[in-house]
Amino acid sequence: MPRPTQIPSFDRKGAVDRVLRLMEIPGKSCEESLVVQHLRTALLEAGYAENQITIDDVHRQSPAGGEVGNLILNLPGTLKAPRRLLMAHVDTVPLCVGCKPALKGNVVKSKDKTTALGADDRSGAAVLLTTAIELARQKLPHPPITFFWPVQEEIGLLGARFVNLKHLGNPKLGFNWDGGSAAMATIGATGAYDLLIEVEGLASHAGVHPEDGVSAIAIAGLAIADLQKNGWHGLIIKGKSTGTSNLGVIQGGDATNVVTSRVVLRGEVRSHDPKFRKKLVTEFKQAFERAAGEVRSAAGQTGKIRFMATLKYESFELPAQEPCVQSALAAIGRLGLKPETKISNGGLDANWLSVRGLPTVTLGSGQQHVHTVNETLQLDDYLHGCAIAMLLATGEV
Repeated sequence: MPRPTQIPSFDRKGAVDRVLRLMEIPGKSCEESLVVQHLRTALLEAGYAENQITIDDVHRQSPAGGEVGNLILNLPGTLKAPRRLLMAHVDTVPLCVGCKPALKGNVVKSKDKTTALGADDRSGAAVLLTTAIELARQKLPHPPITFFWPVQEEIGLLGARFVNLKHLGNPKLGFNWDGGSAAMATIGATGAYDLLIEVEGLASHAGVHPEDGVSAIAIAGLAIADLQKNGWHGLIIKGKSTGTSNLGVIQGGDATNVVTSRVVLRGEVRSHDPKFRKKLVTEFKQAFERAAGEVRSAAGQTGKIRFMATLKYESFELPAQEPCVQSALAAIGRLGLKPETKISNGGLDANWLSVRGLPTVTLGSGQQHVHTVNETLQLDDYLHGCAIAMLLATGEV
């Protein structure tokens, strides 16, 4: 294990107060304006000029819409070096709305047992805010640096996907805080397609002439059974190829005495292998098309399928020698932690930035059991995350 050196100096109590306050502010995807304004106000109070702070219009490009864009703080460097990007998303899943964080020992939980905490990713947002405030307060030397708080990560990494890279100052090294253990650096992640499947059947009276109808529910049921039976739903292992799939939303029907004429399903497929991921999409499409042909009315009529697959994010894997990876691992080691790397089966803002030409490694900020009412923030990891950010922001590694 590396021998620890002096941990960068920063106001630890201020860092804790900051993350507790951020977790209290509601801001699910597309409704992040309160948290963005909170961060902007804090930056102005720290002494940054209004012309250094930008709120872009990415929500106008996003297919999800939304009320506010990404928050960006661009700083010129006092040291000559390539520009660095520090980032963490500001939106939470809806389960976090109404959270009241409670600190007990070194762990933060939600007082309300019906809400998640929002450490994903307000802990990362607080790491960035703490670092920006400390750079100004201590007047620390640093390379050119961009602080980036994207919106709409939880619904498809949309803030990072559509941000204009020129607005970020064209950085060369990217560091994203959105994880748990401060010793862990995520250097790659899977890719995913969103699926939207519309099944059109034929309505008829379910009691008088059910045979005249074509049940959209029956078509969907046959397709799902086909996928399950043949190993294309859930955890998928086909030889050396692996992936996952899920149908998570099914909507249709409004009366028990009508043969259901329309069902809408939403799901996803994931794989690190782009070719295999497309294979999963094809298997889903073919399963629904087969099922549509099997369900017929007495007159021989069949249903129809409208199938749409949209790339949610592309997979990536950074080489070990990538400068951002080397710097991240060096920063972790400087704190006396044993650096580890992993490839994630979830999507990260780093997916789109890395694929768009900005290699970005993802670091931990203490969040655990995210997207559940059991979510916690581990303060030791969060404060280590702040220290790592201070090392990276000042160019010490």
